[in-house]
Amino acid sequence: MYNTLIVKYGEIGVKGKNRYIFENKLIKNIKNILKPLGDFKVYKEFGRIYVDLEDYDYEEVIEEVKKVFGIVGVCPAVRAEKDYNKLKELALQMLEEKIQEGAKSFKVESRRGDKSLELTSQEMSLDIGGYLVSQVKDRIAVDVRNPEVKIKCEYRQTHVMAYSDTVAGYGGLPLGTNGRAMSLLSGGIDSPVASWMVAKRGMDLECIHFHSYPFTSEKSQEKVKDLGKILAKYCGRVRLHKVNILEIQKAIGLSCKEEEMTIISRRFMMQIAERVAEKRHCDALVTGESIGQVASQTIQGLTCTNASVSIPVFRPLIAMDKTEIVDIAQKIGTFETSILPEEDCCTVFSPKKPVTKPKLDRIEMSERKLDVEKLIQDAIDNIEVEDLEF
Repeated sequence: MYNTLIVKYGEIGVKGKNRYIFENKLIKNIKNILKPLGDFKVYKEFGRIYVDLEDYDYEEVIEEVKKVFGIVGVCPAVRAEKDYNKLKELALQMLEEKIQEGAKSFKVESRRGDKSLELTSQEMSLDIGGYLVSQVKDRIAVDVRNPEVKIKCEYRQTHVMAYSDTVAGYGGLPLGTNGRAMSLLSGGIDSPVASWMVAKRGMDLECIHFHSYPFTSEKSQEKVKDLGKILAKYCGRVRLHKVNILEIQKAIGLSCKEEEMTIISRRFMMQIAERVAEKRHCDALVTGESIGQVASQTIQGLTCTNASVSIPVFRPLIAMDKTEIVDIAQKIGTFETSILPEEDCCTVFSPKKPVTKPKLDRIEMSERKLDVEKLIQDAIDNIEVEDLEF
């Protein structure tokens, strides 16, 4: 029955003179995510964005479209030539379908986009509602306050349209409208969620992953690649930079205090990520840190890691509880992969009693025992890069 999708956006609607930039980017992103399914006509008209379905399965198309950041809802609709009586017929078809699905009450909501129609929007609702009641009799009740189903009818400049359901999207802003970020991606639950949340705000993503092969296995790297591919479902192609920091961790273990291993390793990761980010024209780093979640994520620990870089560091999970983070991971499909029992570079060399309130001056004093520049450059020189697609 459905032949088009109405794409509803949120924040884009309050943009000023540059609103068209966001709309055009949103249309481009919708087309890109639908390419594996086919060549779709996606266009804007009278402040709306539409996707023509033709013979495609509307549920399959909606499942993809709703992943595009910037979209708050997708409505399967029936669109026809401009004819008021035809609009009544479309509304009846839709109501009949809802009755078959078991709906017990309904109301009609109308919008008159073409003022040449003599009826006002409210009068349209009364007229169409009366027609529907005359056709379906007592098979469904009218409830204008709390209906199970809303039949939405529109009489617009060039066409008429009827729809009822709205499938929720993720909101945010279209990908690529707010610069680029380099995300520190581990195999855990947090960093994929943090990456997704920043991408939702319109930032293009690249990822950097630190490992300690052969002390960490190839399977742990495959796990991170799988997480990157899931993110690519929302973000398009994701470039993954894989960095072996085994020699750095060995040097820290030989020259620094054991309890400082985690903080100093983290500072090295941030500095490497910053240099790769600058080379790749990224404007910020992204981490999955949350205050107090682990020893290195105390406010003192975060202060020490922040001091190692000059680029902005985004921490979208900073005040979230673990249960909140897990909920998002399950929603976006990363959770089941994140909980696979593979080791990472942080756990392999984790000290028994890590320092929880590190002093920056003491950490910097310990680092002076290391050839920091050489260790960083050697790690960067041996980076492996891979482009991931879903």
